[in-house]
Amino acid sequence: MTVGILGLGLIGGSMARAYSLEGHTVYAIQRNEQMLRFAMMTGAVHGRLDETTIPECDLILLAIYPGGCVTWLRENAHLIRKDALVMDAAGIKRDICESCFPIAEEYGFTFVGGHPMAGSQFSGFKYSRASLFRGQPMVLVPPRFDDIDLLDRCKSVLAPLGFGRFSVTTADDHDRMIAFTSQMPHILSNAFIKSPTAGSHKGFSAGSYKDLTRVAWLNAPMWAELCMENKDHVLSELNFYIDSLTAYRNALESGDMEKLTALLDEGKRRKEEVDG
Repeated sequence: MTVGILGLGLIGGSMARAYSLEGHTVYAIQRNEQMLRFAMMTGAVHGRLDETTIPECDLILLAIYPGGCVTWLRENAHLIRKDALVMDAAGIKRDICESCFPIAEEYGFTFVGGHPMAGSQFSGFKYSRASLFRGQPMVLVPPRFDDIDLLDRCKSVLAPLGFGRFSVTTADDHDRMIAFTSQMPHILSNAFIKSPTAGSHKGFSAGSYKDLTRVAWLNAPMWAELCMENKDHVLSELNFYIDSLTAYRNALESGDMEKLTALLDEGKRRKEEVDG
């Protein structure tokens, strides 16, 4: 299989390493020329993804910011084979799918929205690894839900990445869920670490601090774009969280031990309910 990859950050770079490790040919494009050359030196990439190699690709993976995915696809759609499969790996789906489904239909190839549920607080090719996706979930947003052959095809071409589970959903349902499971945790972690107390935490922090602050280390431009393009769902979750925090603050301010205990117990029971 010949795979084209747009972007060699953590996600794209890990994809390149995984496909190369399984013996597939990988072409890539990366804005940082030095990083592209380094990826070629490591053997993760075998050549450049350009007007001469795009037509060779059976699978093209778009692993950059959402806006960049749409722009690249629009500019290069005429070079993509009609039997090729194109999939993005961005953290939101509505804007990408609304733009890319029509482009694919116009030029005759197939586009499927994708979101690999794997990552790290670190970014860049140097942190990429072939095992990043192994056992992790993959979310698919197909143009049609009754196309079982397409879903089987997606699973087949993605097999070298080693995903443990596939979920199929709509673009809106994906963005609503991802506001809660991904974008909100990054906002909360990023806001929490701004406390003036954080500067002197060493010697007083353990697992709970590390768990809560891990994703405060983020790619700010990328996460700002993801949150802004999904702001309706993010605001809904953020407003609910602020209301919840206000209840805890009110209990503390009023010295209401019974209320505070009830709030904490409610949260514990909710965790048991949703996580089994």
